[in-house]
Amino acid sequence: MYYGRRKYGNKTVETAEGKFDGRNELRRWWFLQDAEKSGKIQNLRRQVEYVLVPKQTHIEIEHLKTKDKEVEVFDEHPVTYLADFVYEKDGKTVVEDFKGFRTDVYIIKRKLMLYLLGIKIREVKKPAEDV
Repeated sequence: MYYGRRKYGNKTVETAEGKFDGRNELRRWWFLQDAEKSGKIQNLRRQVEYVLVPKQTHIEIEHLKTKDKEVEVFDEHPVTYLADFVYEKDGKTVVEDFKGFRTDVYIIKRKLMLYLLGIKIREVKKPAEDV
């Protein structure tokens, strides 16, 4: 396992299962895997991306000697939310984020997830919490 230092004091953990933002997030992953094996949840996934605002583009006209040419210009990157864990429980999709610290950007994205997609993010602070 590799541990790297991060901005908010958590240590990145790299395992054969992938990269995690901290040991508690890795423990949560193991807990959810056990819940899936026992049949409490289904279709467990990590790092699921949701597009909140799509890429914004516009067309510019480039004037050439004999004709005009339309050129697609990419002005803005998309705004996305990357969920830590997503799974199915009792026929419903659950989107989970393991939170040690709520940043302003996260709070805005959480609100956009609810407003635009109707998805309420389940925040988990302790690794061994019930699903």
